[in-house]
Amino acid sequence: MAQGSFSFFTNELLKKLKDPLPGESAHQFMQSTSKLRLTVKPNERTRKSAVLILFYPYKGEIYFPLILRPAYDGVHSGQVAFPGGRYEKTDENLIRTALREAQEEIGLRLNDVKILGILTELFIPPSNFYVLPVVAAMPYRPDFFPDPREVEDIFEIKLKQISDVSIIGSSEIQVRGVQITAPHYEVNGYKIWGATAMMISELLTVLKAVDSHA
Repeated sequence: MAQGSFSFFTNELLKKLKDPLPGESAHQFMQSTSKLRLTVKPNERTRKSAVLILFYPYKGEIYFPLILRPAYDGVHSGQVAFPGGRYEKTDENLIRTALREAQEEIGLRLNDVKILGILTELFIPPSNFYVLPVVAAMPYRPDFFPDPREVEDIFEIKLKQISDVSIIGSSEIQVRGVQITAPHYEVNGYKIWGATAMMISELLTVLKAVDSHA
């Protein structure tokens, strides 16, 4: 991919992220059958968080990184996710949260990162978080330095790969001892489901508008 093509892609995406977002209609496509979303609602203990969706060009393709969380005693153990985490009082806003967490988790150097916009904030009942997806780009492939305490592996995902409808499936998954049915994207032998899949669904809906405009 020529640098001009990547610049065109990011400029078009920046414009589309200023339009009204598809939000819940896009989320529903990858929403699980979990009853938690019906019974657990935001409350005074709900916390804010943010993740970073970072596009970059590499070998003629557009990529973005996902991380594999290590196995631990928690609701997001072993899941594939965007780099990100909770808002801290020292963060000026949630965009800063997404950047700081990506810096901490995958060693991202922030010098050449350009913020393109945000997707729809999403409530995650199992962890009682609101998460804001922040969309960004950099003009070259970053060097990754994963924090072994928070990241077991980093997957560099081609945009073309995640846009392929043949990777969409459905799984029976245990969440806190309850079996649910969850749609997923299957990439590199891993299933991407839950909030991450819902964010990807909205992202792909926005990108279809970019493609139609192009």
